[in-house]
Amino acid sequence: MNVLTRNNLNSLMAVHKGPCVSVFMPMHRSGPETQQDPIRLKNLIRESEERLMTRGIPAPEARELLKSAERLLRDGLFRQHQSDGLGMFLSPEVFRYYLLPFVFKELVIVTDRFHIRPLLPLLSGDGRYYILALSQNKVRLLQGAHYSVNEVSLADVPENLAETLRDDDSWKDLHMHSALSGKGKLSAITHGDEVDSKENIRRYFRRIDRGLHELLRNERAPLVLAGVDYLHPIYKEVNSYPHLMEGGIAGNPERLSAGELHKRTWTIVKPYFQKAQQEAINQYKEFASSGQASNRIRKIIPAAYHGRIELLFVIPDLQQWGTFDPGTDEIHLHKKEKTGDEDLLESAAIQTLLNGGTVYMVGAEKMPDTDPLAAVFRY
Repeated sequence: MNVLTRNNLNSLMAVHKGPCVSVFMPMHRSGPETQQDPIRLKNLIRESEERLMTRGIPAPEARELLKSAERLLRDGLFRQHQSDGLGMFLSPEVFRYYLLPFVFKELVIVTDRFHIRPLLPLLSGDGRYYILALSQNKVRLLQGAHYSVNEVSLADVPENLAETLRDDDSWKDLHMHSALSGKGKLSAITHGDEVDSKENIRRYFRRIDRGLHELLRNERAPLVLAGVDYLHPIYKEVNSYPHLMEGGIAGNPERLSAGELHKRTWTIVKPYFQKAQQEAINQYKEFASSGQASNRIRKIIPAAYHGRIELLFVIPDLQQWGTFDPGTDEIHLHKKEKTGDEDLLESAAIQTLLNGGTVYMVGAEKMPDTDPLAAVFRY
């Protein structure tokens, strides 16, 4: 499964040769609805083709652009993966799709850039977290949200401790020395104290940490560890991810399904998310009178583009159409969408995330101020 990270968001927001097709749809994990998911995607691909032709793209070019989506459908996407939502992005230069623990509404958008607003709740301050389920026999990484969880495919991570030892040069040297001296056998090393030693487990965990580094680079989502008690302190010794939670799940995670891991870990991250959001609200109220916080869109939009926003609060279902010129900081606000407009609330959220800030997508009742946009500035 492709993992949605801030780095992915950055890539999607880069300038791409258009047209850009964005497709969102809900998926189903079980029941008769699963049989309808491939049909729904086929219909959305057909709708995408019609939208492209409406924009003046010849039918052969439109079909060529959508060929990757058709191939994914033929390759059995819905047989291989279970998820709650699918986000797909296609252009003449790009094909990306994400299977995510989030239910999307069916949507097809064809414009000159990718439409990523439906992804923003997953990248907001309380949108996502990770679960690392560790045992000596198996490694699993899961991406969770409030109501669901998905397992993440891992590429550069060893499958188990035995694989680490087979690939470790120092272990090979030890085995060769033992074999030549007659003091040991392979079975004695791989199944004896050598395998169970803390140093070998550290080697194993270091390789896991290195494999996760690129995947989680620039992430701020909490990571919860699941494993037997004695593995927790060893992994924390080698961990380089700054958002590993202090608390974790004790016990053998091999015996727990993804759903059970999600249920147990949510009780750990929920108070963390709630506390972080309340602290952010308190910070806004503290700074509101000093000029370091504002609910004025004409002040917030330039600050977002120039990397000055630390905390941003946005009501997710509202739009503010208009244009912004980062070169001059000139803003034009429109009551209705005009040609060339963008949703400035979405743009503020995206730019805040790209510049390392935290975004909270909250309902009107949880906004720290009366307007649909509020921010705390770094300076």
